[in-house]
Amino acid sequence: MDLIAILSGFGVGAIVGLTGVGGGSLMTPLLLTVFKLNPAVAIGTDLWFAAITKTSGSVAHHRHGHVDYRILAWLLLGSIPAAIGTIALMHFTGVTKGWAAALTFSLGIALLLTAVTVAFKQIWLAVGLRLERWIPEQRKAALTVLSGFVLGVLVSLSSIGAGAIGATLILILNPRIDARRLVGTDIAHAVPLTLVAGIGHATLGHVDWVLLVSLLIGSIPGIWIGAQLTRQLPDRLIRSLLCVSLVTAGLKVIT
Repeated sequence: MDLIAILSGFGVGAIVGLTGVGGGSLMTPLLLTVFKLNPAVAIGTDLWFAAITKTSGSVAHHRHGHVDYRILAWLLLGSIPAAIGTIALMHFTGVTKGWAAALTFSLGIALLLTAVTVAFKQIWLAVGLRLERWIPEQRKAALTVLSGFVLGVLVSLSSIGAGAIGATLILILNPRIDARRLVGTDIAHAVPLTLVAGIGHATLGHVDWVLLVSLLIGSIPGIWIGAQLTRQLPDRLIRSLLCVSLVTAGLKVIT
């Protein structure tokens, strides 16, 4: 099973290297179907996987000046309290069958939302430019905090959303942001959010640490190889395959 975990980590890492998204969106369904983890443990394990794998990327973007710390601060102002509050509610109420159903449903919805954001990547910029005239600069801070809050709840419940959905929300509110700063800010936000949510799930016993280590061993070379292949394969083909996988996994989880 360790070999399967290493290969799984390699495959997901390669997809992340190719597309920049899809890590949690594919890892959590994989943990549910291949490794037969219950939803809570799958989500907790994936949160730690995301936090660790994205840390190096976050540091690299910081060094290159690709992080907009003003946007990052607003996002964290909403997402961290939301994540802490969601985990606290799970502690207070106990992880019952009702919570298991809620986690599974949230996972399915998050997968479908991610598929939509990836499929219509080019459209969100146009949407943001159209909304720009209706959203004055002084309202962006509040809306960014609200976006962070939504992401905090979604990520804590499903482990999904900090990547593609987070980037889409940033783009809609800041359509003129440089692409590198968009990616850098999104990754920089994902690390503390997934780490806080991951710590919360760990306190609930929702992390398979042995499996996590095996996944990470495979993901490191996978991300590097995926990044090298991204120049060889058409972006439209890569994203189409990713969307099909996300929709299939989302429908399977919900039904």
